[in-house]
Amino acid sequence: MNLLELQKKANEIRKSIVTAVYSAKAGHPGGSLSAADIFTYLYFEEMNIDPEHPDKDDRDRFVLSKGHTAPGLYSTLAHRGFFPVEDLKTLRSLGSYLQGHPCMQHIPGVDMSSGSLGQGISAAVGMALSGKMDQKDFRVYTLLGDGEIQEGQVWEAAMFAGHRKLDNLLVIVDNNGLQIDGKIEDVCSPYPIDKKWEAFQFHVIHVEDGNDLQQLKAAFNEARETKGKPTAIIAKTIKGKGVSFMENSAAWHGVAPNEEEYKVAMADLEKAGEALCQK
Repeated sequence: MNLLELQKKANEIRKSIVTAVYSAKAGHPGGSLSAADIFTYLYFEEMNIDPEHPDKDDRDRFVLSKGHTAPGLYSTLAHRGFFPVEDLKTLRSLGSYLQGHPCMQHIPGVDMSSGSLGQGISAAVGMALSGKMDQKDFRVYTLLGDGEIQEGQVWEAAMFAGHRKLDNLLVIVDNNGLQIDGKIEDVCSPYPIDKKWEAFQFHVIHVEDGNDLQQLKAAFNEARETKGKPTAIIAKTIKGKGVSFMENSAAWHGVAPNEEEYKVAMADLEKAGEALCQK
């Protein structure tokens, strides 16, 4: 896909995130929207995957370490063809396979169940180590929240990955600056984030605008060219990106829009889509 097509796809994924959370009357829109461009680039440009064969042995792996942003992952998987987009409206419904957090036993394209913050990166590190030991060429990607990296297990995994020189591992930190209780710097500051990853022998890439697909492309290309150590991309994003009243608001971490708010959100995204069509 070219850049404009990726931008349009990201906007459609945002619409699906809002629709899924609205339909469920529960979920986490803020962090899903901030990471929508990251999800889009990963699944439509970066990763070696095949919706027709989601378990193929040589596929790249992805672990959503911040598992509560499942609406973002599910919307991306659906638009990529792993399951019907219409099924997103069953999010969190009784009997639906689209649970509140990713479940690898029931959802095509999900490589690891996640949700307990801090644990997903450990699974990703294990996958990367397995790939090295088996002399496989697949890469492993994991997305963490900046509030999530307050968890100690994250740094145990980072220490191990750096020590083992797992250059087939790419960690992405969605640095939107907010968590459920407010600003991350006020709750329990993880800053400076870059120096911490560097201390654990990671190559660190800064993305000043993690909602800019051109910047993401450059970062992912640099990560792929980095050898001898794992890479961490620190992507500065906007929580609630694309929906006017959700942007930069911790209040929308885990709250579903009501009918009126849903209409406003969809109108915002429709307008953004129309603007992209004029390019």
